[in-house]
Amino acid sequence: MSYLHQLEPGQAVDLAQMPTQGKRLYDGDKETAVAEFEALREELIELQNRFYAEGKRKLLIVFQAMDAGGKDGAIRSILRGVNPQGVRVYPFKVPSKEDLDHDFLWRIHKVVPGKGMIGVFNRSHYEDVLVVRVHNIVPEAVWRPRYEQINQFEKLLTDTGTTILKFYLHISADEQKKRFQARLDDPSKHWKFAVEDIEKRKFWDDYMAAYEEMLARCTTPWSPWRVIPADQKWYRDLAITRDIVTTLNQLNPQYPPPADDLSQVVIN
Repeated sequence: MSYLHQLEPGQAVDLAQMPTQGKRLYDGDKETAVAEFEALREELIELQNRFYAEGKRKLLIVFQAMDAGGKDGAIRSILRGVNPQGVRVYPFKVPSKEDLDHDFLWRIHKVVPGKGMIGVFNRSHYEDVLVVRVHNIVPEAVWRPRYEQINQFEKLLTDTGTTILKFYLHISADEQKKRFQARLDDPSKHWKFAVEDIEKRKFWDDYMAAYEEMLARCTTPWSPWRVIPADQKWYRDLAITRDIVTTLNQLNPQYPPPADDLSQVVIN
């Protein structure tokens, strides 16, 4: 099965040449896309319910993006209506002292999904080859080996029954500026904004270089990245949901048979 935005192992990545405008790729208008998304979301609800009931496989969905890239919004929109018993969302913020006392994958491994569960990472283990690199938090001799360590970690997960979907939400610097301004203009969104977000914009090119190497080196046959044009939220949500639904259909989860023979059961 071919996925429109999926990278291939060994593919060079130049984010400046990859679209952020999803509307240019969609053969239809926004209203048609929204209708398609809603239909897919209903399908996702049914597939996730079967996946949870079956209780055999695991699905891990990873989101990475620049600040204001749309990770929170995508998660809220796509997972609306799913059975909350079968989904766990983990936002990875600055590591705690306990986290830092262990290897960088320690806090990740302990929350990967169990059988029947869908785990969603809002940021992830990839922060340890991104922010630490751009802001010189650890030396290159520490972060550079992590690409292969991550690849082997994800191989372990896939070998033990976890399907991994990784989405990089690709927005333009202009779109980020608009979203930051919208947060400043709306008092109810001030909690989302930090002055350091403005400082990080100065490192845009450095972040793009870090993302490009991450995407290229950590796209493997067992766990490829997808680069989603994310300037339009409606296209972002549609593209991601298409891939999740396609993947779950390939897994084809089934409701398990009853533990007992129910053919003669009569409820008085």
